Amino acid sequence: MIPIGPLMREHRLIERMIDLVKRELGKMREKKEVDPSFIDVVVDFFRTYADRCHHGKEEDILFRDLAKKQLSKEHRKIMDELIEEHIHARKTVGRLEDSKERYVQGKVDAFNDIKTSLKELTEFYPMHIEKEDGHFFYPSMEYFDKQELDDMLQEFWEFDRKMIHEKYEEIVERVTKLL
Repeated sequence: MIPIGPLMREHRLIERMIDLVKRELGKMREKKEVDPSFIDVVVDFFRTYADRCHHGKEEDILFRDLAKKQLSKEHRKIMDELIEEHIHARKTVGRLEDSKERYVQGKVDAFNDIKTSLKELTEFYPMHIEKEDGHFFYPSMEYFDKQELDDMLQEFWEFDRKMIHEKYEEIVERVTKLL
């Protein structure tokens, strides 16, 4: 297996979540209300899985290692765009969470802001995934020899192993500050 295997598998789960978000958007339009617990799930999924786990491996490992290579102008440009897109996704998820909090507090305008953020995520991720899967991942592997690919894959597994501990240590710290 090469390192893009796990990344592409993660894309499939992100696509499944996007489908769920689209379904929920339909319900929201029909009922004219938001399920705050669904928004919490969406925020957690995109923060923890899509961003920290998936984008984390891309940025902290793959892109870090690619930055040491003599990339073509095209690949360098795409990598820079992907980093900017990750930043955009983080901001969108942050706006979604803020809008949900305002909605729970009874702010009327928050409903439309939630719909806007959810719609943005459903439009953003398919395009982003297509760019990575269709135009960047396979060519990026050509910059590495077999040992580098094996090492990167091992680092991906180690990254995932540590991530769950990082998440729950953060939760305990946050709750500790509240008490």
